[in-house]
Amino acid sequence: MMAGGQQPIIILKEGTKREKGKGAQLNNIMAARAISDAVKSTLGPKGMDKMLVDSMGDVVITNDGATILKEIDVEHPAAKMIVEVAKSQDEECGDGTTSAVILTGELLKYAGELIEQNIHPTVICGGYKLAANKAISDLGKLAIPIKTGDKKTLKNIAMTSMASKGASAEKELLADVVVDAVTSIAEQIGTKTIVDMDNIQIQKKQGGSIRDTRIIKGIILDKERVHEGMPKQLKNAKIALVNAALEIKKTEVDARIQIQDPTQLQAFLDEEEAMLKKMVDKVKNSGANVLICQKGIDDLAQHFLSKEGIYAVRRAKKSDMDKLAKAMGAIVVANLDELSPKDLGFAGKVEEQKIGDDKMTFVTDCKNPKAVSILIRGSTEHIVDELERGMHDALFVVKVALEDGKMTPGGGAAATEIAMSLREYATTVGGREQMAIEAFANAMEIVPKTLAENAGLDPIDMMIEVRTAHKKGKKTAGVDVLSGKVGDMIRNNVIEPLRVSIQEVQSSTEAANMILRIDDIIASKSGGAGMPPGGGGMPGGMPPGGMDEY
Repeated sequence: MMAGGQQPIIILKEGTKREKGKGAQLNNIMAARAISDAVKSTLGPKGMDKMLVDSMGDVVITNDGATILKEIDVEHPAAKMIVEVAKSQDEECGDGTTSAVILTGELLKYAGELIEQNIHPTVICGGYKLAANKAISDLGKLAIPIKTGDKKTLKNIAMTSMASKGASAEKELLADVVVDAVTSIAEQIGTKTIVDMDNIQIQKKQGGSIRDTRIIKGIILDKERVHEGMPKQLKNAKIALVNAALEIKKTEVDARIQIQDPTQLQAFLDEEEAMLKKMVDKVKNSGANVLICQKGIDDLAQHFLSKEGIYAVRRAKKSDMDKLAKAMGAIVVANLDELSPKDLGFAGKVEEQKIGDDKMTFVTDCKNPKAVSILIRGSTEHIVDELERGMHDALFVVKVALEDGKMTPGGGAAATEIAMSLREYATTVGGREQMAIEAFANAMEIVPKTLAENAGLDPIDMMIEVRTAHKKGKKTAGVDVLSGKVGDMIRNNVIEPLRVSIQEVQSSTEAANMILRIDDIIASKSGGAGMPPGGGGMPGGMPPGGMDEY
């Protein structure tokens, strides 16, 4: 800056990049849209997958929006904010991540057009906020209640979630597993139904086929018994959960034991043996015939346990111990002296099974288990991983549907209904905000448009047909990607929980508004690498030198 021929005043450090006004906004919009374009082609049952290769050469094949955005190394700061949208959608609802991201991208695209027409970003944000509130209240009106105990509807919700994932071929079988798991662990607290996802344990093992995936009413430990002499299988098992080592403790302080003659050494060893024997006796006296230990078990203790016919597992994970306690109604004991018969858990069967190359311990037939396991099988590692991602989404949507008891039609039906309602609402608002509300309505239609596009249909023709159906009062009409026509989404069982749709609208509006309010980007030298001009380090939606997409 020059003031009356004086020296320039340097405020920002050398190398700092600064972009102001409209340029900054359009740069951010471009970066955010590049991210949404990267995941757009994965939406819906006919969506494609992405192959992501990281710098180490590890490969991930997926079409889960949250996973794709987590794996790619995003550089541009505005693009990072879009990744946050996917994260929050995933944490809240487990599904709808791709929809939320492409909706954010679309809201920004239309906002960019309005900015070009000199409409102030604050006005656009105000209009978007009004539109989002209206959309959420419309969704509430559109929602259909789910009857308690309606497992068929829950299964359809799970199948809708998995239709777009790698699991779609066996979605019928997997949806049964998902609904069984969620309904088993659902707890009634007052009038509310609560489902704690931590009580579902997922174990994956490659080998076998997807059809071998099953639910176990109990817990699977990725551990084998500690000694070959122990029984391989036990019926009516009484199980002790111990968070203490069956080993001789080393002294806390440095101690030196002096031994004068060999008999003393023998006495020392005999005493160690007696201590271990005593520990094993405590387990036996409690009536337990299975011991699951969170810490180590000494070799000698293993020998004594196998002589007593006790099945033992060592170094079990804390999370597995908690699930076991829930599944069997047992208490985790931290001190062997405290172990009593009332602390023990009960399971109809404890056995060691060989799955693939590994031996695993199955604790099954628990009475009314409040924790269950799902064993996922598939022919290759990549298939099992993608199956797990699909199961995660399906488990989450069934949990959300069970807790809220409300569902909306999928296939872009809800989005089209909202868009129509918003266009009518816009005229009542008037002023410049009206244009923003109309832009929001247009953006909402990106979901049915993309669904049609990914299924190889003409998006414009499909949108005209869907709109016509809605104008005739068919509120549940959406894109039936399988037949390539407009269909009734409720009759076709394409449904999703209300919370997923609400969260999509909320998080995408908030993120779009946040990006629109930025009119100045000041990037210091170290972090400035993410700010090259024109699209800010996101050519074609991918960061330079980051993850390759094939």
